[in-house]
Amino acid sequence: MSTQAIFLLQFVLSLTLFALVSRWIVAPWLARQSQRDALFWLTLPHAFRYMGLVFLVPGVVAQPLPDYFAIPAAYGDLSASVLAILVLVLLRVGWKGTTAVLWIFNIVGTVDLLNALRHVEVVSDFGSVWYIPTLFVPLLLVSHVMIFARLLKPAANSESSVAG
Repeated sequence: MSTQAIFLLQFVLSLTLFALVSRWIVAPWLARQSQRDALFWLTLPHAFRYMGLVFLVPGVVAQPLPDYFAIPAAYGDLSASVLAILVLVLLRVGWKGTTAVLWIFNIVGTVDLLNALRHVEVVSDFGSVWYIPTLFVPLLLVSHVMIFARLLKPAANSESSVAG
């Protein structure tokens, strides 16, 4: 089996598993939470996306990753991380403009992941960071979809329900 085929298989299986666990366990639990608390828990994994800067670290990846992949992936993850941390703080303090920042974070984070996934040709150079796109990116994609679903719910779309 080729490296790209293994990558795609692992990615699809992780995405499937996270989607099923989210449907069976996470979504029912979140349905019992306030909008603010549910969005907090869905955003929390994204706060750790600063780890994507590792794509720029020589010696961690098997070979230097091409700039067309490494730079946007690293700084896109950093941007999503900073926005996620901001959202977490805003959710905790109950700021009225939190929904707008949530939308910005969720769009930026989703576009970053989808952009990185276009470059499957670089997977053989990932080395020890292989787990990021095969394990964490599927988790992050599922949580982005769940955040969009919450933001698009008519009753949950008001500022007061997010700002608490």
